[in-house]
Amino acid sequence: MSDTTCAIVGGGPAGMMLGLILARCGVAVTVLEKHADFLRDFRGDTVHPSTMRMLDELGLFDEFSKIGYSLVEKAEFPVDGNPVTLVDFRRLRQPHPYVAMVPQWDFLDLLADAGKCEPNFTLRMQTEVTGLLRSGDRVTGVRYTSPDGNGELTAELTVACDGRTSVVRHEAGLIPRDYPVPFDVWWFRLPRTEDGQYSLIPRTAPGRALIMIPRSGYFQVAYLIPKGSDARLRARGFDAFRAELTELIPEADTNSLTSWDDVKHLDVRLNRLTRWHRSGLLCIGDAAHAMSPVGGVGINVAIQDAVAAARLLYQPLREHRVTESDLAAVQRRRILPTIVTQGVQRILHRQVMQPVMAGAEVTPPGALVTVARRFPQVTAIPAYLVGTGVRPEHVPEPARR
Repeated sequence: MSDTTCAIVGGGPAGMMLGLILARCGVAVTVLEKHADFLRDFRGDTVHPSTMRMLDELGLFDEFSKIGYSLVEKAEFPVDGNPVTLVDFRRLRQPHPYVAMVPQWDFLDLLADAGKCEPNFTLRMQTEVTGLLRSGDRVTGVRYTSPDGNGELTAELTVACDGRTSVVRHEAGLIPRDYPVPFDVWWFRLPRTEDGQYSLIPRTAPGRALIMIPRSGYFQVAYLIPKGSDARLRARGFDAFRAELTELIPEADTNSLTSWDDVKHLDVRLNRLTRWHRSGLLCIGDAAHAMSPVGGVGINVAIQDAVAAARLLYQPLREHRVTESDLAAVQRRRILPTIVTQGVQRILHRQVMQPVMAGAEVTPPGALVTVARRFPQVTAIPAYLVGTGVRPEHVPEPARR
């Protein structure tokens, strides 16, 4: 017998959700997370309506609601000095028709605490996967390093949930296809001096755009810059950067930023694997398809991957008969949502973000504004794509509480 039935590499949203559901379905799982905690840079904060419905199904929403969060019920865009609602989550037929802004580390702690109540669930922190174990062409587990030294963990199935720079994917020889992205992201925080306005639609000025994420006592800011321009923009000087921020977000205290050390750089990628699996191995989430930050949908898609994988695999895993055809079924289930979501993001990159990064001042098309004003019910369509997603998933019955 293996050391575990399913080894899950990466303790992000997809890995933790997959581990919890499989454990509740009677599958022995081990989640390996290389860090000592979940406090990471570049953690997204959006918990979508479909994810909150899954928390209902897991019996965890009451605990989730105790965390405390801000609500985003709509996304507006200023037109001629007046806000126009283009995305309205309140129109969704969901038990929670809004996006909850929750620090992701709190969300992951919630899933980890729920997992600890399950006898089939093991979470190993500070355990970094360094390679794969193989028997012929089949992946049979992982090699890892931890404070206790190097080790090996055998598993009937290894699932890569270790993000867009996945070590497991690389070791398996799976190479994603990359698509062009016109921007990178600077990531930093600013104190909230008052209840400033924020939106899922970026604030823009010619050649500039940013998204403000409200957290307790401060804004987490994603500042979009032209692709590959990090070094050039930093060379202009820190004072010039801070002056730009003051124009875009006057309600925030920019004096809290003291040097470039406070500003982290994220190399944005958009890519997708042609094949998500090998014998004994499956990639999901960003390891299978890195999403753009546009729309804030990456977390939602990754969690839906995890729930679909758990529903399709828990029975063969529990009976120790998982095959590559079972893994292929997961990709077939999730490939359409991935292609559609990335397709929309690529259109937005070309039609919106590329002109903004080139210095254009972007306003919504006049026809779109007219339709949104005259027929506000159409704002439910983008809300569905962002908040629910293409082909939403449900937690399998054995994992529900």
